[in-house]
Amino acid sequence: MTQNIAFIGLGIMGLPMAKNLVHAGFNVTGYNRSDAAVDALAAVGGTKATSIAHAVADADAIITMVPDSPDVQDVVLGQDGVFANAEAGALWIDNSTIRPDVAVSLATSAREAGLRPLDAPVSGGEAGAINAALSIMVGGESADFEAARPVLDAIGKTVVLVGPAGSGQTVKAANQLIVAANIQALSEAVVFLEAYGVDTNAAITVLGGGLAGSKVLDQKAQKILDREFEPGFRLALHNKDMGIVTSAAREAGVVLPLGALVAQLVTSTVACGDGALDHSALYNGVQRLAGKIDAPQPA
Repeated sequence: MTQNIAFIGLGIMGLPMAKNLVHAGFNVTGYNRSDAAVDALAAVGGTKATSIAHAVADADAIITMVPDSPDVQDVVLGQDGVFANAEAGALWIDNSTIRPDVAVSLATSAREAGLRPLDAPVSGGEAGAINAALSIMVGGESADFEAARPVLDAIGKTVVLVGPAGSGQTVKAANQLIVAANIQALSEAVVFLEAYGVDTNAAITVLGGGLAGSKVLDQKAQKILDREFEPGFRLALHNKDMGIVTSAAREAGVVLPLGALVAQLVTSTVACGDGALDHSALYNGVQRLAGKIDAPQPA
């Protein structure tokens, strides 16, 4: 029975996820590069680890939740990493969003180290993490997935095994494509409505009740209307994810014309200085193209 969990990476998403595991009755030991996040976990009943080796000692399951493929590799590989220090038979659940090919390679390395790997990226943003309502797309062996279900059910609402190792990351890439395209379309719609002086709050209400309604509209429209871009998911990370989408599509020999365009629009918005903002700040990119916001000038 999985009871002791090591949680590595307590950021915007990771900290509330780890807290939910504590609330669900698991023994959670957290590790993060900054002490403040680990202290926040300890304040609700978690345990503070001083190193990765300390965090994974006696862990039945190890969760990693870090920004990018190189970050996951740094955390799990090497003498001080997860694979060298975790007990044989432990589950390794990677909730990060990384390249599918890297997920496959690391899964092989994890099995060689005696671990049971699952790539399990999540969708739902900070709100989903706080409310334990994340959608979790999982790649790996079915037996390992079933063993991990109590852990995943404590942080997510929709938990689905989508295929072998790497499949979770492939589905997450598709998710990020859909989300970015939706936010871009919503941003353009708001700029269009504002240009005609329409009551945008009323417009969003009626649009949300029709076929244009979506979770993106429900969660991001008000942020756009209020110009409130405190990050629930940083645009810089979505830019990274769109790079994964376009790279993986090229490797598969498929063409994503809308995806390629949206990826460039995301990159443009980040290049103009909005990478630390929520991905709903794609609105700023539309405003710049419309001449409503001056793009920063190079130094």
